Amino acid sequence: MTPRQTSRSTPVYSTDQGRLCPGCGQARDHCACSRTALAKTGDGVVRIARQTKGRKGKGVCLVTGLPLAPEALEALARALKQRCGCGGTVKDGVIEIQGDNREVLADELKKRGYAVKLAGG
Repeated sequence: MTPRQTSRSTPVYSTDQGRLCPGCGQARDHCACSRTALAKTGDGVVRIARQTKGRKGKGVCLVTGLPLAPEALEALARALKQRCGCGGTVKDGVIEIQGDNREVLADELKKRGYAVKLAGG
Protein backbone atom coordinates (compact mmCIF):
# COMPACT_ATOMS: atom_id res chain seq x y z
CA MET A 1 0.00 0.00 0.00
CA THR A 2 1.21 3.46 -0.79
CA PRO A 3 0.98 6.24 1.81
CA ARG A 4 -1.99 7.81 0.01
CA GLN A 5 -4.07 4.61 -0.06
CA THR A 6 -6.04 3.51 2.95
CA SER A 7 -7.75 0.25 3.69
CA ARG A 8 -11.12 1.96 3.16
CA SER A 9 -10.58 2.91 -0.49
CA THR A 10 -12.93 1.34 -3.01
CA PRO A 11 -12.92 1.61 -6.80
CA VAL A 12 -15.66 3.73 -8.38
CA TYR A 13 -14.95 2.97 -12.03
CA SER A 14 -13.79 -0.07 -13.96
CA THR A 15 -12.87 -0.13 -17.65
CA ASP A 16 -14.63 -3.49 -17.95
CA GLN A 17 -17.86 -2.66 -16.10
CA GLY A 18 -18.08 1.14 -16.08
CA ARG A 19 -19.35 2.93 -12.96
CA LEU A 20 -19.28 0.88 -9.76
CA CYS A 21 -21.47 1.12 -6.69
CA PRO A 22 -19.44 2.34 -3.69
CA GLY A 23 -21.56 0.20 -1.37
CA CYS A 24 -21.29 -3.27 -2.88
CA GLY A 25 -18.59 -2.80 -5.54
CA GLN A 26 -20.77 -4.19 -8.34
CA ALA A 27 -21.56 -2.44 -11.64
CA ARG A 28 -24.39 0.10 -11.29
CA ASP A 29 -26.63 -2.05 -13.51
CA HIS A 30 -26.13 -5.07 -11.24
CA CYS A 31 -26.02 -3.26 -7.91
CA ALA A 32 -27.84 -5.01 -5.08
CA CYS A 33 -27.78 -1.95 -2.80
CA SER A 34 -30.19 0.20 -4.82
CA ARG A 35 -32.75 -2.59 -5.15
CA THR A 36 -33.05 -3.08 -1.41
CA ALA A 37 -32.85 0.59 -0.38
CA LEU A 38 -36.11 2.00 0.91
CA ALA A 39 -37.39 5.45 0.25
CA LYS A 40 -37.38 8.01 3.03
CA THR A 41 -40.20 7.17 5.39
CA GLY A 42 -40.96 10.69 6.58
CA ASP A 43 -43.67 10.77 9.26
CA GLY A 44 -45.26 7.45 8.28
CA VAL A 45 -48.40 8.99 6.77
CA VAL A 46 -49.34 8.43 3.13
CA ARG A 47 -50.76 11.61 1.63
CA ILE A 48 -53.09 11.76 -1.36
CA ALA A 49 -53.35 15.15 -3.08
CA ARG A 50 -55.11 16.33 -6.22
CA GLN A 51 -53.12 18.48 -8.64
CA THR A 52 -53.87 20.18 -11.96
CA LYS A 53 -50.89 22.53 -12.19
CA GLY A 54 -48.95 22.13 -15.44
CA ARG A 55 -51.38 19.56 -16.82
CA LYS A 56 -53.65 21.78 -18.94
CA GLY A 57 -56.51 21.47 -16.44
CA LYS A 58 -56.40 17.69 -16.25
CA GLY A 59 -56.37 16.47 -12.67
CA VAL A 60 -54.18 13.76 -11.18
CA CYS A 61 -53.93 12.29 -7.70
CA LEU A 62 -50.46 12.26 -6.17
CA VAL A 63 -49.71 9.52 -3.62
CA THR A 64 -46.66 10.46 -1.53
CA GLY A 65 -44.97 9.12 1.59
CA LEU A 66 -44.89 5.43 0.71
CA PRO A 67 -41.84 3.72 2.29
CA LEU A 68 -41.32 1.22 -0.53
CA ALA A 69 -38.49 0.14 -2.80
CA PRO A 70 -38.84 1.20 -6.46
CA GLU A 71 -40.00 -2.25 -7.64
CA ALA A 72 -42.64 -2.48 -4.90
CA LEU A 73 -43.76 1.08 -5.69
CA GLU A 74 -44.25 0.11 -9.35
CA ALA A 75 -46.29 -2.95 -8.33
CA LEU A 76 -48.47 -0.91 -5.99
CA ALA A 77 -49.01 1.72 -8.69
CA ARG A 78 -50.13 -1.00 -11.10
CA ALA A 79 -52.63 -2.35 -8.54
CA LEU A 80 -53.98 1.15 -7.79
CA LYS A 81 -54.39 1.93 -11.49
CA GLN A 82 -56.33 -1.30 -11.97
CA ARG A 83 -58.51 -0.55 -8.95
CA CYS A 84 -59.33 2.95 -10.26
CA GLY A 85 -59.64 1.87 -13.90
CA CYS A 86 -57.37 4.63 -15.17
CA GLY A 87 -53.81 5.40 -16.14
CA GLY A 88 -50.90 6.69 -14.15
CA THR A 89 -47.17 6.53 -13.54
CA VAL A 90 -44.44 6.62 -10.91
CA LYS A 91 -42.11 9.64 -10.94
CA ASP A 92 -39.44 10.34 -8.30
CA GLY A 93 -41.03 8.05 -5.72
CA VAL A 94 -44.51 9.60 -6.18
CA ILE A 95 -47.41 7.66 -7.69
CA GLU A 96 -49.51 9.72 -10.10
CA ILE A 97 -53.01 8.41 -10.85
CA GLN A 98 -55.10 10.14 -13.51
CA GLY A 99 -58.43 11.64 -12.51
CA ASP A 100 -59.90 12.50 -9.11
CA ASN A 101 -59.88 9.12 -7.36
CA ARG A 102 -58.78 10.21 -3.89
CA GLU A 103 -61.49 8.35 -1.99
CA VAL A 104 -60.93 5.10 -3.90
CA LEU A 105 -57.17 5.37 -3.39
CA ALA A 106 -57.59 6.14 0.31
CA ASP A 107 -59.85 3.09 0.82
CA GLU A 108 -57.45 0.79 -1.04
CA LEU A 109 -54.39 2.01 0.85
CA LYS A 110 -56.21 1.71 4.20
CA LYS A 111 -57.03 -1.91 3.32
CA ARG A 112 -53.32 -2.45 2.75
CA GLY A 113 -52.52 -1.12 6.23
CA TYR A 114 -51.26 2.42 5.54
CA ALA A 115 -52.18 5.52 7.53
CA VAL A 116 -53.76 7.81 4.92
CA LYS A 117 -54.55 11.53 4.82
CA LEU A 118 -56.25 13.48 2.05
CA ALA A 119 -54.04 16.51 1.43
CA GLY A 120 -55.06 19.75 -0.21
CA GLY A 121 -58.52 21.02 -1.05
